[in-house]
Amino acid sequence: MAPFLTASSTWTLLVFCSFMAVSADQKIISAKHGEEVILPCRPAEKKDVLVVEWTRTDLESDQFVLLYKSKQVDPEVQSPSFKNRVDLKDVKNGDVSLVLKKVTTDDTGRYECRVDQGGHDCSKRSNQDTDLISIIDLMVQPKPFPSWAIALLVLLVLIVAAGLLYHFRHYFMSVQQVEVDSGVESVLLPCRTIVCLPGDATVEWKDSRNRKVHVYKNGSDHSEEQHQFYRTRTKMNKYLLVTKDLSLTLKHPTDKDSNIYTCIIFSREGNILMKKQVHLQVKVQQVEVDSGVESVLLLCRTTVHLPEDATVEWRTKVDRKVHVYKNGSDQPEEQNQFYRTRTKMNEDLLRTKDLSLTLKHPTDEDSGIYTCIVSSRKGNILMKNRVHLQVKVQQVKVDSGVESVLLPCRTTVHLPEDATVEWKDRYNRKVHVYKNGSDNSEQQNQFYRTRFKMNEDLLVTKDLSLTLKHPTDKDSGIYTCIVSSREGNNLMKNRVHLQVKVQQVKVDSGVESVLLPCRTTVHLPEDATVEWRTKGDRKVHVYENGSDQPKEQDQLYRTRTKMNEDLLRTGELSLTLKHPTDEDRNIYTCIVSSSEGNILMKNKVHLQVKVCQVKVEEGAESVLLPFRTTPDLPEDANVVWDSKDREVHLYKNGSDQLDEQDQFYKNRTKMNEELLKTGDLSLVLRRPTDGDSGEYTCVVYCENIWRQKTVHLKVKAPTVPVQNQPKDIRTRTSSTDPTPLMAEHQV
Repeated sequence: MAPFLTASSTWTLLVFCSFMAVSADQKIISAKHGEEVILPCRPAEKKDVLVVEWTRTDLESDQFVLLYKSKQVDPEVQSPSFKNRVDLKDVKNGDVSLVLKKVTTDDTGRYECRVDQGGHDCSKRSNQDTDLISIIDLMVQPKPFPSWAIALLVLLVLIVAAGLLYHFRHYFMSVQQVEVDSGVESVLLPCRTIVCLPGDATVEWKDSRNRKVHVYKNGSDHSEEQHQFYRTRTKMNKYLLVTKDLSLTLKHPTDKDSNIYTCIIFSREGNILMKKQVHLQVKVQQVEVDSGVESVLLLCRTTVHLPEDATVEWRTKVDRKVHVYKNGSDQPEEQNQFYRTRTKMNEDLLRTKDLSLTLKHPTDEDSGIYTCIVSSRKGNILMKNRVHLQVKVQQVKVDSGVESVLLPCRTTVHLPEDATVEWKDRYNRKVHVYKNGSDNSEQQNQFYRTRFKMNEDLLVTKDLSLTLKHPTDKDSGIYTCIVSSREGNNLMKNRVHLQVKVQQVKVDSGVESVLLPCRTTVHLPEDATVEWRTKGDRKVHVYENGSDQPKEQDQLYRTRTKMNEDLLRTGELSLTLKHPTDEDRNIYTCIVSSSEGNILMKNKVHLQVKVCQVKVEEGAESVLLPFRTTPDLPEDANVVWDSKDREVHLYKNGSDQLDEQDQFYKNRTKMNEELLKTGDLSLVLRRPTDGDSGEYTCVVYCENIWRQKTVHLKVKAPTVPVQNQPKDIRTRTSSTDPTPLMAEHQV
């Protein structure tokens, strides 16, 4: 069978035959941009040259770089890119080398020189009578950039490089930052390289104290070389020298692991091939709970091997012992008394390595940093972990005016029978005192007497909650429950933040009356004074010497207020305010004081009275602006309705004063007869238009009386033109209709 010829072997054979057929001279010539270059070609025989053909392999078959025949160059078949740029060196002497001027990169290519001297041999090609004399590969270098362009390019490169360096600055930092919360399962300290690592390289991770964190050499981990603080807690990837990923996993990190870790790669000879640092920051674990929860868990888990005779202690920042586990069991006698019976740890904790602590009934007094310390029998510390506990002061919010509010406080602390329980306010005043097995009201501040109550048998039930009756905004503040031993040592503290909102009372203008509530269980002496005052300190109502004192009232409130009879005995101090208007919007304070002037109680009520809104369509016959107040006003009282500084209607000296009206309202207003007797001061405004829209104020005044009300009138464009309304409606809106169409007011 004939041997199989591959494509490459066939090409080799053809090239070989070609070189056997011709003995062409082949050269490579390099030139710079703009130079003049000579491509050599000289026939071996010294005969006259009849034809010279210079071609380039990438030109069309009918185009030449230069064609010389009949003793001259033929321009018709010359490629345009070579016109006026080429010439033969010395044809007469047989040197037909090509002279190529001002070369550019476009001139790069393979040039062939063929010559006819009148003979024929086996080298003839394509029926042409020319011999291939030389093959030249010309390479023209690109035109060099001008100096200013090079400078600009360098500047651009520097700017881009600077931007990239800034953008990726974290990747070029010598120390990589890693931040993690204490209590996570594990953290990765990254270290990767592109350096080719030998198979016998050693990888060591060390901390800033030069302790060995992890060692990899001879193809495996060497845990025996690790520092005991890190044993069983580190892990590296398999085939790390092949993958070039030398990252280290550190299990159960604590704030004690915060450090700068260095990854070092050594050669077999001990030479350092690479170094990389990682800065690990493990934040102290944060635990936040509300005061009053049943319990809170302070987490602490480890993978460190714990010997059976290890001691586990939880301590506070001030080194109080919270919990002690030693010799295989809890040691409550070593606990600080503040924590006794309030802590619990898992059974078999050394085997499970779960050293978490449960703290029961936490209060804000428990807030702080707790440290779990594991030590060997010899006292060497094997592990430390910290937890920051934040117990928020319990918030209790209530509206002023409720019957009572509970300030919660429960504990699991064992309370001795002779313990004292005190509740104090933010001013350190004694709110309630339980001592020697009973309440001690004589030690209470008088502001709180008869208003507080605690559970019976509280030391047994450990429910020390306090009930506050009839809270007011003056009771707002932080209250502290303190339990102390007979010797005066504090056994427990708990705080509660009470917020009593000012009671809100909202009514519509035009109601008959409104009640401003105030009740108390405080014992009020018979000679006590009760005053209701506004925020501006105007006297709204005064009860003194066993009766009301109307002469001391501000004139705005005279004849409009009322309080219950026998109010000091019943503790019902609520105030009834008749015919409230928007002028009565205010914060009202009920103040009870003793005959010596000492304030026994305060309570505030915020009264909001909406402005009266009246809407009517333009075209209505009339509209009523309502205002009713107490009847039997003094005969010398003046009544004024005005709007936009214009007098709308005036009643004075027992009659209307129409001459003093603004011209805009002439013959359009009317008020009731006997208005002072009835207290109905409403105003009828006839034929309202859009120009009447706005606020109207009515003021009643004389020497001892002042009343005021605002009415907001809105006159809307009619929804249906008057001329298109039904006949019966047009009839009703005429001036002769005895029953005028009147808009009802809305509040």
